[in-house]
Amino acid sequence: MKFSNLCLILLMSFPVFTASAEDDPPTELPANSMNNERLAGIIKRLDDKAEGRPGFWQLRIEGHEVSVITDEKADRMRIIVPVVRVESLADGELVRLMQSNFDSALDARYAIAKGILWSAFIHPLSSLTDHEFISGLGQAVNLTITYGKSYSSGALIFRGGDSTGLERRELIDELLERGLSI
Repeated sequence: MKFSNLCLILLMSFPVFTASAEDDPPTELPANSMNNERLAGIIKRLDDKAEGRPGFWQLRIEGHEVSVITDEKADRMRIIVPVVRVESLADGELVRLMQSNFDSALDARYAIAKGILWSAFIHPLSSLTDHEFISGLGQAVNLTITYGKSYSSGALIFRGGDSTGLERRELIDELLERGLSI
């Protein structure tokens, strides 16, 4: 089964975020808040062949299939990139993945769901800046690319951990240039 089909299954397997009646009433968001319309424009600048609809898009970055999932009512945004099937993880590799989540993954993280190791970037939607979205996208793709090697998002490394070296900063810079241009 293709990863894109797995992404769709994953999306449909989880309930949509919903607010309960006890939640505070929605407040007026600033005009410059991130929303699906603004996000769609950025995604199209990054990949003019991107497909989807408000709340779910698929695009390709560096040959990797990326899904962007949002829920405006719950104010959530998630970028996910499939890495490998869980059964192909080497012995002890979960420890290395957790180490990277501590020091070299930065804002993106490795996560497991539905038998797949994912690279994920999760953020509140309305406060998300264009720069944060594009950087998060680059970091999530970099975690996929550097899996099995440096396990680095390409952004920064927290020096208090076990990882060394910084790779793939160029992808984030190139995506920022392409995605922020108007």
